[in-house]
Amino acid sequence: MKRAEISELFRSLLKSTRRYGDDIGIDAVLILAEKPYDFAEIRKSLRKLRLVVASDKPDVQLAAREDEVDLVPLLHEPQTRHIQLSQSLLEAIADELLQTGDRVVALYSVFEREVIDSLSIINLSAHLAKLTSRDLQRLETQVPLETLRSAVDLAVEIGREGREGKPVGTLIVVGPHRKLLEKSHEQVFDPFKGYNRKERHIRNPRVRESMKEIAQIDGAFIVSTDGVVEAAGRILDAPAEGLTLTAGLGSRHWAAAAITKAVNCVAIAVSESTGTVRIFENGVVVLRVEPMDSAMKFEDFETEPPTAD
Repeated sequence: MKRAEISELFRSLLKSTRRYGDDIGIDAVLILAEKPYDFAEIRKSLRKLRLVVASDKPDVQLAAREDEVDLVPLLHEPQTRHIQLSQSLLEAIADELLQTGDRVVALYSVFEREVIDSLSIINLSAHLAKLTSRDLQRLETQVPLETLRSAVDLAVEIGREGREGKPVGTLIVVGPHRKLLEKSHEQVFDPFKGYNRKERHIRNPRVRESMKEIAQIDGAFIVSTDGVVEAAGRILDAPAEGLTLTAGLGSRHWAAAAITKAVNCVAIAVSESTGTVRIFENGVVVLRVEPMDSAMKFEDFETEPPTAD
């Protein structure tokens, strides 16, 4: 495969990255790439620093695999650079390519989409509560890992951010949607009704933002095993009999426990008071994620426009 030329500006940023690695201690480098560079050469130039490549471009992904460089595949969706960078870092943590507490240099383009011209130094907070794939694979469920990760990621974002400065609690139930719809009833007009399946996928950024907004109303989201949001604002009808929960958990958590006892599904409850995310299976809490203090901390941000030549 033909590789893109590494510009002088990009080389300068790589040189700065090496210097930061020596001066302030850097654990890894993440490149948000639009072109298939010679990643083996770049990794060699970074010496002992770990290299992670993130991209939604098939040729970039192929180049990273050929060069045996750690890769974070991204969805091809119109997103801001900040959102892409956040997604890349969180996916890298979930795939255990980066660790909570790492200090990472991110290289990406701002002024011209295909020209890497910017550098950020990011502290991944030691309090970054992020489930790994290994954690989720322990669950005895038929829900695919990607669907489960997307739902848990969204719940963590809701628990951390709330909405318009106010804390928000919600419940996301993932599993066989027909059975789940039979075990629930509509409380409010369903805002997802009438849209096609592609427009309701939980990995779609527009859907995720809509779910954050809708989370302010009572009721649960029903998500199919393949990640399609089937309904919102549902009241779960499963009986809360024979269940035991920790004192202090409210009706949302009892509903999560009850529905997972009645149907082979996973329920993800976000506590409004604390932002804590609890994952239920078979009537009990199987995983808990404490809210992040912040998604990431930008310690420094350096940009300069590309030169005329």
